[in-house]
This record gives sequence, C-alpha cells and structure tokens, in this order.
Amino acid sequence: MNKLTEQEKRIIIDKGTEAPFVGEYVNTKETGIYVCRQCDAPLYDSKDKFESTCGWPSFDQEIKGAIKKDSYINQYFGQEITCANCGGHLGHVFVGEHATPKNVRHCVNSLSMKFIPGI
Repeated sequence: MNKLTEQEKRIIIDKGTEAPFVGEYVNTKETGIYVCRQCDAPLYDSKDKFESTCGWPSFDQEIKGAIKKDSYINQYFGQEITCANCGGHLGHVFVGEHATPKNVRHCVNSLSMKFIPGI
C-alpha cells in the first residue's frame, strides 16, 4: 500500500469527495491508464474518459474486474464505487444520464487515482 497524504486519506479511506473542477485529472486528455492511488491497481483506460462537465473525471467503463460497486443506490449520489483490490473509495457511478452510448458515468475523485501516461 502506498503512503497517503491526509487529504488523500479523507477521500480514499473516509469516503470523502473533493471539490468539483479542482482535481488534477478533470481536464486530462492524454493517453494512458488511471491506477488506484492507494494500491496501484489499474482502474480506467483513458479511451473510456469523457467530458461530462460535472467537475470530476468521468469514465463510461472501468477496466474489467477493477471496480466494486456498492449494492445501495442513492438517487442523488449514485452508487459508491471502490477499488476491487484494496477497497479504497473512488467516487460514484450513475446510470441513465445518456451522456455516452454506454449510458454510464463513473464520477471519480482525482485524489483517488494516479495517471500513468503512454500506456
């Protein structure tokens, strides 16, 4: 497990949310993969990232087996998503918004991930 800052712990361990439009990966458009900041497990491929204008990095598909979805779905906050490897909080998933053909939006805290370009 990687050492986390207090701010990262607030998001990943305590299931917090960073402020919208301030995360380092909100506007990232480079090719690469996003991995869990806590355990380095691959989570998302950049080809599945899209501009949702919600203020957080958004993806319409995870790397197979990388994400665990909580069974509880809140109509306002979606369904919690965590890293399947370490259980770290990533954000929430929303279905039915029609933002992409896959009709799914993974809304992920930048602090929950690290970006590895060129992969």
